[in-house]
Amino acid sequence: MSAILECNKLSKRYGTVEALNSVDLTIQPGKIVGLLGPNGSGKTTLIKLANGLLTPSEGELLIQGEKPGRVSHSLVSYLPERTSIPLWMTVDQLLDFYSDFYKDFQRTAAVQMLENLSINTKQKIKELSKGTREKVQLTMVMSRKALLYLLDEPIGGVDPAARDYILNTIISNYNPDASVIISTHLIADVEQVLDEVIFISKGLILLQSTVDEIREEKGVSVDALFREVFKC
Repeated sequence: MSAILECNKLSKRYGTVEALNSVDLTIQPGKIVGLLGPNGSGKTTLIKLANGLLTPSEGELLIQGEKPGRVSHSLVSYLPERTSIPLWMTVDQLLDFYSDFYKDFQRTAAVQMLENLSINTKQKIKELSKGTREKVQLTMVMSRKALLYLLDEPIGGVDPAARDYILNTIISNYNPDASVIISTHLIADVEQVLDEVIFISKGLILLQSTVDEIREEKGVSVDALFREVFKC
């Protein structure tokens, strides 16, 4: 099977600031991958490049062998770091919007998830709390039958009680031939669902490894290794 995401000498600069520096990276189908690093490490830049929101300064990024564009947009489901759903809509109207806009949107699955999260679909999105809006947006993203899910801080504003449900949703709702990239600071919370991790710092990939290799070879959890690598 060909790689879902491939970066070849990928660099991105903002003026004189090097956000990504000659990144080489391959992500295979069927993986849940943690993209882990401190603030300003390049995580969001990499995710935006994969979603076609930014263009590389040098090198290339490919989604199933194609540069980001019209074809890749139909393969990628993206959760931005900040909530970006229209606040004037009701949740029902948002379901209609996603049903119309995305051919791969699975409305029945989305409705079931919203019900499990006790979210009233008649309510306007602007009336919901920040954490509830994040749950709604994640529900929409994970209810698409995509090949690559790009989740930028998916549980950042969500209460701890809902985190396990949301992480289980990520595991159970995605297509087994797809891959999920989760960018997060909450490593201890997501470690249980990860197959692989990528450590990134100052635009450089420091480590790409399976979670099992880290535990077997280094004898520590991903969270403990992260704290050791990135300690102040």
